[in-house]
Amino acid sequence: MADNLSTPFEKSAMTEEEKRQTSKEIRKQIVVFALMIFLTIMSFLAVGADIIPRSFAIPFILLLAVVQLALQLIFFMHLKDKDHGWATAFMISGIFVTVPTIAALMLLLGVTKY
Repeated sequence: MADNLSTPFEKSAMTEEEKRQTSKEIRKQIVVFALMIFLTIMSFLAVGADIIPRSFAIPFILLLAVVQLALQLIFFMHLKDKDHGWATAFMISGIFVTVPTIAALMLLLGVTKY
């Protein structure tokens, strides 16, 4: 019985279409990962090399962060796939709780003066 463990399977359980879809998905994730690395390098260079003006640095980095967050949610949290309704609902409700909380704390601590 233990002799069969080192031999490969004769045939995969996946169909050719499933293999193509899996290969396509892996390529997409690698491209998105490379794009996120590029966005991270852009934000480091923007601040470290003083490429952009200081007044535009924070909005620029926040814009890159929002793009990176969207890519991570869509591709690595699989929100683009079907049957992820509950995960999407919890993330959206978390955003609706987090944003007002951070805004209220910023106002209370005096970070933003209005």
